[in-house]
Amino acid sequence: MVSVLISTRNEEQDLPGCLKSVGWSDDVHVYDSGSTDRTVEVARAAGARISVRRIEDSPLSFGGDEALHRNWALRNIQFKYPWVFSIDADERMSCQLVDSVLKAAGSPGGNTGFRLRRRDYLQGRWLRHVQAMPFYLRLFRPDKMHYEGLVNPRFLSAGPIGELSGHLDHFPFSKGMQHWLDRHNSYSTLEARKILANRKGRKTFSILSAFFEKECFERRFHQKELFYSLPLRPLAKFAILYFAKRGFLDGAPGFTYAALQSFYEYMIVLKTREAEAERFATPKNGKCGASVEAGYLEDLQRR
Repeated sequence: MVSVLISTRNEEQDLPGCLKSVGWSDDVHVYDSGSTDRTVEVARAAGARISVRRIEDSPLSFGGDEALHRNWALRNIQFKYPWVFSIDADERMSCQLVDSVLKAAGSPGGNTGFRLRRRDYLQGRWLRHVQAMPFYLRLFRPDKMHYEGLVNPRFLSAGPIGELSGHLDHFPFSKGMQHWLDRHNSYSTLEARKILANRKGRKTFSILSAFFEKECFERRFHQKELFYSLPLRPLAKFAILYFAKRGFLDGAPGFTYAALQSFYEYMIVLKTREAEAERFATPKNGKCGASVEAGYLEDLQRR
């Protein structure tokens, strides 16, 4: 069998449907980050095991570090089985995916993780074309993998990664457009921090890896780093999703989704610029009259 890990925060609306789709497992863990609604009550009533890591001191998603939050679960939750399937409350497993998960865990063939294809829905329509990357690693050996990144972290596995058949259905707009916007406002702050951290550490990317790396998660990392260097990034993102990936074939929902993702990218651009401007505008050596130019020159002299 396989253990199930559900990450939650104020998910009383979506959690019942998620729990129903993973009812095949006798080891379901709800990993909560301090819900203030009935999430924990719903999970307990369904017989799920509950673990709580409170992050109330931070208004940001996952306490400001998604990888740290998810890695905590992998290292501290006592799973009954060596294989774990990770799912969010607004996701549902198809019957074909359940069968595929059980077969893969029973006969992994040397793999330490398995990825699947996720179907995102908007206005009742599967966004078949406009998704940036529909593949996600969700079945894994927790002792053989970890996450890296403040938001939308990379999955790093110690061994080969296989593929599952069937789909994971995702309903990111189930709580309404306001909830999606609020969440991505938080995500954009973390994305901006990640960009600045990479620049400060001079973390490089490979153009060749962005196009030819065989492992999709590693390829995705290099693609994002390349994308961050593009001018007019928000417009570029809309063009990629709506035209290059043929998002127009998804009808009005495809246009809406591409526009929302473009706006999300623009928030990241603005927050990155703001953080960089604040860095150079900070008075140096406690001198309130220090100019931006003087501070910038001091930074250059230290390099």
